[in-house]
Amino acid sequence: MQSLLLMMSLLAADEVLFDGKSFKGWRDVSKLDVPGNAFSIEDGAIKSNKKPWINEDLFSLGEYEDFELTFEWKISARGNSGIKYRLQDAMFMNESIERPVKKFEETLRDEYVRRPSDRAKLKPNEHGQLYTVAFEFQLIDDENYLYKLPGLQKTGALYSFIPPTKAASKKPGEWNTGKLVVKGDHVEHWVNGQKVLDANLKSPEIAAGAKARWGETHPVYKLLTEQPKKKSPILIQNHGDEAWFRNLRIKKL
Repeated sequence: MQSLLLMMSLLAADEVLFDGKSFKGWRDVSKLDVPGNAFSIEDGAIKSNKKPWINEDLFSLGEYEDFELTFEWKISARGNSGIKYRLQDAMFMNESIERPVKKFEETLRDEYVRRPSDRAKLKPNEHGQLYTVAFEFQLIDDENYLYKLPGLQKTGALYSFIPPTKAASKKPGEWNTGKLVVKGDHVEHWVNGQKVLDANLKSPEIAAGAKARWGETHPVYKLLTEQPKKKSPILIQNHGDEAWFRNLRIKKL
């Protein structure tokens, strides 16, 4: 009985994902074979840096399937970022090479087919991106972004699939709280104590959104609809803008 109670206590305990001073527990992009500069630590927070050499997300070293993640975040004016989960794939792209297509979705298809990019060969005057196929808890400056945002792209949305039910974020530069709950195919997004999204990753909206953007023959469509990987890292997105994250804690469910 005591061992069972201990096991239950351990399962219920929160895990600190960020110690406020180092990238311990994360894949530090500055330590990779070809170092990146997408993230730094500033005033006790993980900072997504503006216009990095390689646009890439910050991966936790731990992988999670069913969990509750809590965090604090703030966004810069006209900034865009997010928390990603249920990662299915990551594809490195050299954005400076010539391709037979221009549209991003077809550029990514070209990468899947020909694999012309190699991070190890990226030159200092070239620009790279590590594109991650995952689901995203959108965090953005709703009011002042570069264009008028559709609901599918506003703070709290399941990005490009399902809009939030309400606006709950604060102004750029102010700290917000966030909570992400993932259990099976069920997900919840919370902003400042308000549940703004309650959704299912196998809902018709997911297939419809994936088809609308990628088309049914694209490799990304299959990954987003079939979702073969249930356990994955937590990712902090770098979208080329400044954003800050602190007090990240996760509890396995």
